[in-house]
Amino acid sequence: MSAVFDGNPLKAMQSSQVHTTQTALSTHELSQEIKSFISGVDAVQGRKLSVREHARCAVRLLRSVPACRGAVLEHLRSVYDEHVNAFLHNLETEGDASSGVSANLEDIIQEVHGVLLEFIRLNPRAWAPLVSTWAVDLLGQLSSKHAGRRVAPHSSSLNELLQLWMSCAATRSLMEAYSQCLAAMLAWCPDACVDALLDTSVQHSPHFDWVVAHIGSAFPGTIISRVLACGLKDFCSHGVKDQGIMVMGVDKGNRVPKIGSVVGILGHLAAHHSDSIRKELLRMFQESLSPSSPLSPTSSSTSWESSPQLRRAAVPFLLQLAAMSPNLFGAVSADLVELLHPPILLQLQALLQGLPREELDNMLGLAVHLISQSPSGGARVLRFLADTATPASVIISGPTPSPHEGVREGCDRLLQMLLLHLHKLVFNRSDGEGNPHKSHLSQPQRVIPFLEELQSHVGELCAETLRLERKRHLWLHQLLCLLSVYGGPTVATEALCQLLTQARNLEELALAWQLHTTLSSCMAGLIPAAITHCVAQIHTHILGPRQLRQLLLNLAVAIQSQDEERRGSVGSQSSMAIQVCSAVSGHLHDFGPLLLHGDPAVSHATVRLLSCSPLPRTSSPAHLLLLSRAAVSHFFLALRRRGEGAKGGRDGGQAAEAVNYTVLLLSRLAAYSPLSLKAVLQQLVEGALHKGNADLFGGQIADMSGAPLPVPSVSPDVGASLLDINCRFGTTVNFSGSVWSVFHAGVIGKGLKVRTATQLPDPSGVIQNIQTLIVVVVQCCSSSGLNGSINGSRPSDPDEPPPINAEAAKVVAITLVESVCPDVANGELSWPPEEHARTTVERDIHIRRCFEAHPVIFPLLQVVAAGRPALCYCSAVLRGLLATLLAHWEASREISSTDSPWHLQASCLLVSCMGEGQLLPPVLANVHEAFPHLTPFEVRLLLLAVWEYVRGNGPMPQKFVFSSEKGLFCRDFSRDGDVARYVVPIHSVLHKNIDRLGHLCWRFQL
Repeated sequence: MSAVFDGNPLKAMQSSQVHTTQTALSTHELSQEIKSFISGVDAVQGRKLSVREHARCAVRLLRSVPACRGAVLEHLRSVYDEHVNAFLHNLETEGDASSGVSANLEDIIQEVHGVLLEFIRLNPRAWAPLVSTWAVDLLGQLSSKHAGRRVAPHSSSLNELLQLWMSCAATRSLMEAYSQCLAAMLAWCPDACVDALLDTSVQHSPHFDWVVAHIGSAFPGTIISRVLACGLKDFCSHGVKDQGIMVMGVDKGNRVPKIGSVVGILGHLAAHHSDSIRKELLRMFQESLSPSSPLSPTSSSTSWESSPQLRRAAVPFLLQLAAMSPNLFGAVSADLVELLHPPILLQLQALLQGLPREELDNMLGLAVHLISQSPSGGARVLRFLADTATPASVIISGPTPSPHEGVREGCDRLLQMLLLHLHKLVFNRSDGEGNPHKSHLSQPQRVIPFLEELQSHVGELCAETLRLERKRHLWLHQLLCLLSVYGGPTVATEALCQLLTQARNLEELALAWQLHTTLSSCMAGLIPAAITHCVAQIHTHILGPRQLRQLLLNLAVAIQSQDEERRGSVGSQSSMAIQVCSAVSGHLHDFGPLLLHGDPAVSHATVRLLSCSPLPRTSSPAHLLLLSRAAVSHFFLALRRRGEGAKGGRDGGQAAEAVNYTVLLLSRLAAYSPLSLKAVLQQLVEGALHKGNADLFGGQIADMSGAPLPVPSVSPDVGASLLDINCRFGTTVNFSGSVWSVFHAGVIGKGLKVRTATQLPDPSGVIQNIQTLIVVVVQCCSSSGLNGSINGSRPSDPDEPPPINAEAAKVVAITLVESVCPDVANGELSWPPEEHARTTVERDIHIRRCFEAHPVIFPLLQVVAAGRPALCYCSAVLRGLLATLLAHWEASREISSTDSPWHLQASCLLVSCMGEGQLLPPVLANVHEAFPHLTPFEVRLLLLAVWEYVRGNGPMPQKFVFSSEKGLFCRDFSRDGDVARYVVPIHSVLHKNIDRLGHLCWRFQL
């Protein structure tokens, strides 16, 4: 009995007796209760007390004799244990947990719970420390004793353990009592309550972790800091070596270190208190580096800050904690990078310098392991390491070493260790021994969280690599290679595509070649896949104009380096340039529409790429027509941009370069196949005569009457008029040769139509454009793409230009006729008598006006004439023009032919073309040389002689015979009969003007 009452102040318990007056016992009854409690036998009946009766006796004593609280609480341990045992037994037998002994004791437990809570409420300073120590120690004993039961979950499953024990009335009562004690003691003495919790946790860990986790959820601020401090002390006492990663694999029979419990508790609390845990972890890190007092001392601050040994162990402890719990590392990794300012880095360097070499290596290895296993924030960590480890610029730092050189060297070493570690993980991902290829096939690949996250930052990684900053781009390029190998063809293709898109010069583009060289040994078809990916980005409009331009230019540079690759290496077929050529040639139809891109820089880059790209061996007609149409349209756009650049005083070098690339592209397309040649020539001729391009070649846009169309800005739109539409010539029925054939020179009563003044184009620009067009047409017609076997032989003299392909010239001739006069039948080759020309006077006037509006027609006719006998197919156009010229010279009353400059020039060019095309014999082909010295009437006489000869000797292609020596079709005029009768008017004119034409007499000898 002396042990029961020893050292217990009765005065502290007086307040608990105020509310128990209704159940107060007499002295005799109290004596009997004490005897019954001690002996376990009913003092009145003399029989042994049951568990339930003995427990009630203890409760009565607890209410009546507070001095007996120690003995009563000790006895209640067995009552709680009996209830827990019955509860678990019922669960194991799948019985009702509320039956049997458990049901008989549950009311006793509820009564004890009520008494204890009342004592704590009335006098917390006396009862809270006692009850908290008793409750938490009993919880630890119950958890450890019944941890091996079949229904008890494993100690690592905190949620399941918490669910099991909180469903038991006994343990739930103890948990609530301890929570009430902790809540009461937080204001004046939290250390005693928390120390009891942690002491029990160390003694009964890990089976007691569920209690700490639950209490931590209710009091996170206090429990988290105390748990971390306890774990740090345990970590420091066991040494860093014993707390390595391999400790996780020890036998279950050995003692599990406290750090494992810390991880479990914090992991359970992280679900709802991650922010508190993050702040506490960062506070511990900062305070471990700060030489001063704690950053935020509070009444609940732990004592580890005052211990230098614990301060030095804080950083290794946090590293080990993060290594054992990815969730904890993820919670602090992002903020930790932001926290590492230069002062913090210097403090950290000073801390690490004092560690032994082996311990420092272990810490760096653990940090590398953490970074590689980081599920988030990897890109930010990588940027921090690269920024810190990059050497300072010589201009900035000067000859003196940087004050942070030690920090930079440390980050450099850490980054190199990270790359080496990732290299090992990437190339040995299956954890297999022996043959790595066999292990890859038989075991699943290991996931590397750091590289998994970086897969979404490939574009940023490539951009940082292309900055070419000393060591930095070497590290990032090596990481990019590892990431490509890890991610497979998808990531490798994306990386290569990003480098091709972002590289701005040859030095940056070389990084793409290096990446391909590294990956080509383990990945096949990387270049075709990258080009396909680039094409897909073009179709989905992911790339902006600048990125698209850079991609096209880089591909062009790669293709243009093909010759150098062939000269520099033997195995050129495996080089990147050859593969890029092959891949791009398969997607020419995808790049073709970019020729018409709205950005001139993009279209210029596209034509540069297509001009140097090899054409595919086989291509569908639809793709060929699409590419040829886009190339011809770009040709006219390039001509216009060149003219605008010269007119605006800007540098026209890029525009002129675009024109040259377009000429090369069109000539290569024309040489590809007969279909492409025909398409290119047709579109070139049609485009040159189109009203939108007429001004490029000195032409004027005219209506059917020949009057130039007014400028839209000068003539505003006043609305459509049905009368005006019906009066227009194009809407009336064409009755050629009848009384309905009229000349719309004006309206009766209103006079002639007013011709608006048109702005004349720049003569030098027009001449340059016409020359460029003729160069393109000649190059296309000189290729062997269409019927090259007939006249494909080259002249013996290499300085002579190649002959014009007859079939190609025929295409130009037919297209020219269709554009100038669409209603001409293909069979109108023979010429009627000159008197019958009046039946086609309307069509002839239209042909003449087309020649006036489009000066480029004559140069095109000269090209056609060079490809004999193609000029025969222009017979109708030539006849119409000659008829209008005859009519003009007949009606002219001028003194000299030079007074009609256009008609004189047209007459000379017409006869010259007919002579070049061998529609006229040489004696008649030279008459145009005398035209400037004659009168209009005399010019008409000579032109009439030309008409008569062509009428008598029709321009039939059958009259031409191919000459193998010259490689051309030629006409034998000796088979056409006597030419002398057609030369009589010429000689007569010569005799009449012998004083002026004497020097030309030898040109007209038979």
